[in-house]
Amino acid sequence: MHLLRYNPQLKSDWDGFVSTSRNATFLFYRDYMDYHSDRFCDCSLVAYDDKDRVLALLPAAIDGDVVTSHGGLSYGGWILGPKSPDILQMMQIWPLMMRAYRLLGARELIYRPVPHIYHKYPSEEDLYALYRNGATVDRVLISSVIDLRSPVVCSSSVKWHFNKGRREGIMISQSDDLDSFLVLLSVRLDERYSAVPVHTIDEMRLLKSLFPDNIVLYVATTSAGDMLCGVLVYVCGDVVKSQYAASTSLGREHHINDVINAELIQRFRDEGYRYFDLGTANEDGGKVLNEGLVKQKISFGGRGVAYNSYKISLS
Repeated sequence: MHLLRYNPQLKSDWDGFVSTSRNATFLFYRDYMDYHSDRFCDCSLVAYDDKDRVLALLPAAIDGDVVTSHGGLSYGGWILGPKSPDILQMMQIWPLMMRAYRLLGARELIYRPVPHIYHKYPSEEDLYALYRNGATVDRVLISSVIDLRSPVVCSSSVKWHFNKGRREGIMISQSDDLDSFLVLLSVRLDERYSAVPVHTIDEMRLLKSLFPDNIVLYVATTSAGDMLCGVLVYVCGDVVKSQYAASTSLGREHHINDVINAELIQRFRDEGYRYFDLGTANEDGGKVLNEGLVKQKISFGGRGVAYNSYKISLS
């Protein structure tokens, strides 16, 4: 068994492995990871078995003496093949990884495993390796997730707003009007949080063009076609993740967010998806819970899934 640092010549092998992995999402394809390569110094690793077959991948970036898996993504961690590595092989990979990063001058690893809802098959060998190597919890974010196969239903207020929206002719549909939605999102984030979206408009245009089946915009419009609310989702296997959502002032006044989310829950359930991940509601690295936002997610039937981050010393 041996490790190599990723380089562009390995792109085909990397992407091919991601496509068959038991715990990868489309975020780990190199075209997605590399869109912000100017902001992150990549130090991803590829693990090979004794027959030079790819065994596992680790998306990672280094900043100073800290390696993060991955600083530019919602999560990272070792990406595993459909059958291997098993726990015995993972325990062999771990010291090789630590040595490789020590040789790069790193003294600490921040490790963000892929949340279990994104796994196609059990894939938590890395969590045991973390424990055995003295990792500590660095942060915990809580995401609100709907199990679309369960009977959990929306609150009575959400149902009321949904039915009212239907009576008033609110239409829910897929849309290609990404620019209008992103402008609305940027204005809303600035007004409420003095913040900007993680992705610029140009970046999101690029990603949408590269992954049109995975990045999908849904909008709620009036009968005249005016956008009231939008939800940009990431389709990751059996999971649909609400990446961005924003409403106009009129949309907020009429609770159109309730209308579009109630409609999407039913659509995704009918289309056979397992989970609808409504996203986190945390600030300050998880130390603060935005209670108003999380109550809204709870009203749709969302319940907690932890997005954990661990810290491990490499010295």
